[in-house]
Amino acid sequence: MGLIFALILLSVFSVCVHCSPGPLEDVVIDRYDIPKLCPREVQTGDFVRYHFNGTFFKDGKKFDSSHDRGTPFVSQVGLGRLISGMDRGLQGMCVNERRKVTVPPHLAYGSIGTGGVIPPDAVLVFDVVLLDIWNKEDKLETRTLSKPANCKRTVVASDFIRYHYNGTLLNGVPFDSSYSRNGTYDTYVGEGYLIKGMDEGLLGMCVGERRTIIIPPFLAYGEKGYGTMIPPEATLVFEVLLVDFFNAKDDLTVEVKKQPMPCPRKSTVGDYIRYHYNGTFQDGSSFDSSYQRNSTYNTYIGMGYVISGMDKALQGLCIGEERRVTLPPHMAYGEKGTGDIIPGSAVLIFDIHVIDFHNPKDPVEIKVTHKPKECSLTSEVDDLIQYRYNCSLMDGTLLYSSDHFQAAPVTTLGANKVIEGLDEGLRGMCVGEKRVVIVPPHLGHGESGAKGVPSSAVLYFELELLDLKKGVPDGYMFVWLGDSPDPLFPAMDLNGDKEVPLEEFSEFIKLQEKEGKGRLRPGMDAESIITDMFNNQDRNSDGKIVAEELKLKVEEDSDKAKHEEL
Repeated sequence: MGLIFALILLSVFSVCVHCSPGPLEDVVIDRYDIPKLCPREVQTGDFVRYHFNGTFFKDGKKFDSSHDRGTPFVSQVGLGRLISGMDRGLQGMCVNERRKVTVPPHLAYGSIGTGGVIPPDAVLVFDVVLLDIWNKEDKLETRTLSKPANCKRTVVASDFIRYHYNGTLLNGVPFDSSYSRNGTYDTYVGEGYLIKGMDEGLLGMCVGERRTIIIPPFLAYGEKGYGTMIPPEATLVFEVLLVDFFNAKDDLTVEVKKQPMPCPRKSTVGDYIRYHYNGTFQDGSSFDSSYQRNSTYNTYIGMGYVISGMDKALQGLCIGEERRVTLPPHMAYGEKGTGDIIPGSAVLIFDIHVIDFHNPKDPVEIKVTHKPKECSLTSEVDDLIQYRYNCSLMDGTLLYSSDHFQAAPVTTLGANKVIEGLDEGLRGMCVGEKRVVIVPPHLGHGESGAKGVPSSAVLYFELELLDLKKGVPDGYMFVWLGDSPDPLFPAMDLNGDKEVPLEEFSEFIKLQEKEGKGRLRPGMDAESIITDMFNNQDRNSDGKIVAEELKLKVEEDSDKAKHEEL
């Protein structure tokens, strides 16, 4: 039988390709499965955990096996706690390496053997797979896999953190994963709730950072292990993703992204606010957005309708302002979270854009932007006016404009033809005057809104008065601007023939309006108004008014007035 020996490193390691009947002088090592990556090799003084099958070289009969016992063998290498052959045979071994170590008798149990199991002068063969390696001098090891470029804050002791992890033994065998439970692991750091190595390994992490934490057994579960998945004296490897963290002493933080200038008014407690938002967790994942619903979020400020942190964050804002608000869990949804959307103890980030706000006590706000030098005649209730307008939301979104129509609108003030706030804003204007009028919802379209107008929207009007015709009180077709002629009938009887037909009546009324003594209701056909007035005076419908008819009508109107006063 052929024999080949290769001696390595002063005969400490030997590789046996074929076997020899002659006596062995040293251990023979066959490294038949070596992992591609081997960051650490066994050295004297290291502790190792390994599985083995022990057989006799002579006949291959098995005399011992850790596999059969279901428990790996744990020992220290190179300090005489193993037979000399294994002390030598394990040197330089990598985790997950498989090797056969052939041990001559003088490096095993010699000429005496042991316990009736190993006969004298027996050559032993150990088929070994290395599972773990550590040293009492080892320290916790962390390796950063990825880290966000912007890291404003890192984990310190007493922080509460939420993280995902995959846990494996040093040989890559998994023992636990938060991902498999579809939930983060949530705990305080540095308070003794974690194994010592994890308490230390999580310090200094940023939200979104990934790192590998390698924990030696004495900083993990030590000699006892944990349950059935973590054996005694096991090095643990955690790949960690930090989802978020906070401290119980944290207040909300505000980062102003955009603040319009000037800012004449800031939101305060009791105001009703409309705003858009994007809600995200600290890792950037989204949980809600008003933009997706194409509708603002509307609420009162400081009255408990929203989470406490948002109630506080919405104070002191300008219309059009954009800010980022970070809320710790105790100012958001706390340890319980809400529904399936926000997990317990989650830090929430809101990117807010304020559309508008108002107070239920707000009046119409009027700002004159242009006023003609000559302004003796101003608009008031019952006047017929024509005006130009642009109507926008407070963020500048144009809703309506008179420029979109063929002619500017005409309305009678005080006749409930337009929203209350606009009616008020159009009063007291001169022809040619321009104004900005801000109408709060309760004087606009209210909580219901209108076509194209969101609910509870503050409206911004740009107004210009184009024409003004003084009006008459509601229910009247004609009014005297001074004292009426007394007696009236002779003044109406222009030709003195004791009767006034329609044509003569019409001529009389038009003359009064021309001379500024009377006024017809504006916005209506003058001939129709005059005809109605004539028919009202022509008691017998004979096509003419006589003095007796006018007298009877005046007396009836007087009696009616007296009756109404009573």
